[in-house]
Amino acid sequence: MLFLLFQAGKDRYAIGAREVVEVVPLVRFKSIPHAPHWVAGVFSYRGTAIPVVDLTQLMVERPSRGWMSTRIIVVSLRAENGEKHLLGLLAEKVRETVRLANDDFREPGVTVPGTRYLGKVAGVMGSLVQKVDTETILDEDVRALLFRERTDG
Repeated sequence: MLFLLFQAGKDRYAIGAREVVEVVPLVRFKSIPHAPHWVAGVFSYRGTAIPVVDLTQLMVERPSRGWMSTRIIVVSLRAENGEKHLLGLLAEKVRETVRLANDDFREPGVTVPGTRYLGKVAGVMGSLVQKVDTETILDEDVRALLFRERTDG
């Protein structure tokens, strides 16, 4: 399986390439008042406003820096009603991919409350890379804040 790598703090993480819609350059965001501090804002993606989560802020409590390799990873999330929503993931050092098999990943041995989006780890070029599950980054309350889910009626 192909994974897109990024960095948060000193650690590297991996998102499955199948989850990625597109990787776009860093742009300015419109802020969302009263949103969690790790929600960077919204930006216009192909004419549609989509929310952006700052993965560095979420994981290591500091905003992503505006480096040349800082990118927005656009992913598609499934809603309970079957709708799909686009979400931007702001990340640093988005510049490489790696092929790994599911068997390459092992349990990290530590589970921290509030990080259900962090999965197993794999060795890549002498360091550990942790898998990120994009479907579980947002809890129900944040999903409701960022996405207006259509209901019948």
